[in-house]
Amino acid sequence: MKLADRIGQVSASLTLAISAKAKAMRADGIDVLSFSAGEPDFDTPDHIKAAAKQALDQGKTKYGPAPGEPQLRAAIAHKLQQENRLNFQTENVLVTNGGKQSLYNLMQVLLNPGDEVLIPAPYWLSYPEMVKLAGGVPITLATDAQTGFKITPAQLQAAITPQTRLLILNSPSNPTGMVYTPAEIAALAEIIVAANIWVVSDEIYERILYDGAEQLSIGAVSEAAFQHTIISNGFAKAYSMTGWRIGYLAGPLELIRAVGRLQSHSTSNVCTFAQYGAIAALEGSQDCVETMRKAFDQRRQLMFQLLTAIPGVTCPQPQGAFYMFPDISFTGLGSIAFCEALLEQCHVAAVPGIAFGADQCIRLSYATDQTSIEQGIERLAQFITTVSR
Repeated sequence: MKLADRIGQVSASLTLAISAKAKAMRADGIDVLSFSAGEPDFDTPDHIKAAAKQALDQGKTKYGPAPGEPQLRAAIAHKLQQENRLNFQTENVLVTNGGKQSLYNLMQVLLNPGDEVLIPAPYWLSYPEMVKLAGGVPITLATDAQTGFKITPAQLQAAITPQTRLLILNSPSNPTGMVYTPAEIAALAEIIVAANIWVVSDEIYERILYDGAEQLSIGAVSEAAFQHTIISNGFAKAYSMTGWRIGYLAGPLELIRAVGRLQSHSTSNVCTFAQYGAIAALEGSQDCVETMRKAFDQRRQLMFQLLTAIPGVTCPQPQGAFYMFPDISFTGLGSIAFCEALLEQCHVAAVPGIAFGADQCIRLSYATDQTSIEQGIERLAQFITTVSR
């Protein structure tokens, strides 16, 4: 069968592939410790589930507006105004099937063939694929541990060409856990405004911060920056609602209306009763978010302590999200070979850094229990000792 050329440009998700293999091994009775999934191990908070159940009982099971339930869009707009200092109104918000669809839709609506999208690396693995599917050209901006995995204003300036359309900014970051400071965000905003390009700020991990780190939405820097800013976010990480598939996009009215037209011909509305759970997430108590964040922080400190005690391993301490991105290049193995051998020999699942544009690293998620962290890092240490001989 001859397939469309566009799908030949797209790589399969390594994170999903590793997670699937780990689950299959577990199903065969193998004791696999997985650090692969970017998914909180907590259940969705009870008040959120109760709101969805109530919506079901009230018959909220029919088609809804493609851009989302008006009450949820209004709640998101209020949140953006109050928490992020972004003056978006209800009509500037569109609800999507997870944060992933918000970004996919954006690329489809914003990019023309040949448009360049600047992507700091390491990056979330789906960014370049979404750009390519829209006919755009992903341009990666390399960073490393010495730069804190952050791009500089000079680096951004040097990468901008007449074809540049968009910068993707992800802070806190998947996979590195780094967080841009407010001053660094402001400096990038100045370049973006002067160059008259767009920036999409992926803020899915905004509530998961440590050690006093502060997350600043780039559109809050100034009115000029706001006029160049698009926000992508969702409920998966902060509220442990990964399977609910509720995200959102906020931006200029013309853009949001265009995304609405696209969505009306693809997925239409997001699951109706699930949206009422999202309303409860925003309007209810936020204690659950802080409880999970504190647990992640304890696990972060534990994994960092154990990981950096392994001879040869270097890893910056993350300030946000729930990932570590250690350098394993000293072993002489590429990240795919390293992760395949680690899984087969020691039954520990990690994600190859090559999926994120950094073959010298692997990604470990600490969104799991402390016992698994202790046992898994012990197995990792034994594996590294073996391959480093």
